Amino acid sequence: MRAVSATPVARLERLGALGLANRGLTPIGHLRSLRGVRLGIDIGGTKTALALGDAEGRVIAHTRVPTAPSGDALRDLARIADAARELVAQQPAGERALEIVGVSLPGGVDPGGGFVRKPPNLPGWDGAPVRDTLARALGAPVALENDANAAALAEWQFGAARGTQHAVFLTMSTGVGGGLILGGRLHRGDANLAGEIGHLPLVWGGEPCACGLRGCVEAYIGGAAWSRRLARETPRASLVAKLAAEEGAAPRPEHVVAAAHAGDAFALAELARFNELLAQTLCMLAAVLSPEIFVLGTIAVAAGERLCFAPLRERVRANTWARPQPTRIVPAALGERLGLLAGLGVAEEALRNPEPAPRA
Repeated sequence: MRAVSATPVARLERLGALGLANRGLTPIGHLRSLRGVRLGIDIGGTKTALALGDAEGRVIAHTRVPTAPSGDALRDLARIADAARELVAQQPAGERALEIVGVSLPGGVDPGGGFVRKPPNLPGWDGAPVRDTLARALGAPVALENDANAAALAEWQFGAARGTQHAVFLTMSTGVGGGLILGGRLHRGDANLAGEIGHLPLVWGGEPCACGLRGCVEAYIGGAAWSRRLARETPRASLVAKLAAEEGAAPRPEHVVAAAHAGDAFALAELARFNELLAQTLCMLAAVLSPEIFVLGTIAVAAGERLCFAPLRERVRANTWARPQPTRIVPAALGERLGLLAGLGVAEEALRNPEPAPRA
């Protein structure tokens, strides 16, 4: 079998356009009251998490396997499908019928076509027909989302934003990712590009961003960009430098958070800068989207209430229009369970808000 990387994208698009109907499977848009379990798959560059669960986010069974990308997406997906089948086969007979599969993965995702575009750390996957490959292997409808959207869905359905209709999820790890829940459903926007909060312009012509633009949010509060700043500016006498040296590593945001909790002056100044830039970002989003809630993950969660959330709320409240109820700003709730629930969130969204059924 030819590697996917050698397969023209146009050919892959034609394959994806066939959809599930031509494989004898039920298109997501035609789902009614099928009964069975949901399977969530969270594909990362190094590990893939698989979880069987229900509509409430209760995990029945789960496993994690190495992703081990080979450069051939079809081969990699076959291994993931094998792990999924094994997990399902271990369950009691009444819990083996897959209702739907939800997949979270990095990179640009075309949920309608079922493809992934240029996923980081997954060589050979650009243009791969992930949806149809897994649907054929597992015998169930498959829904795809990028990992930021999937995380937003999980926090909305099972975590901190549960019960809301308008929510914004924001995570600051290596980069800055986000997802928008508007009107009780995931908002993808034109070309599925909505929610790219990390590329809002904070400073015209500012710091270079990995996307090729300058001055983006990610270029200031993303983990990779912040680490580069710390490498240039961390004083040798600061606790940040000492914590990094103990690990034999360069300073990172995690060192800043730990040092700030200990009262280090440089770390506290760095976190104040982080809060200021993040507050500016949230104010822009609040003015445009007017969400009920902002859910913040990663760095903000580690910094906690005193060092991040309290000053952030004060700054945002002082710089946004008054509302009947202030927009809540809260930490993400799922923590390490996010990897297990991200794919289940994608599956639940596909069942609650199915894409229109394809015309005959």
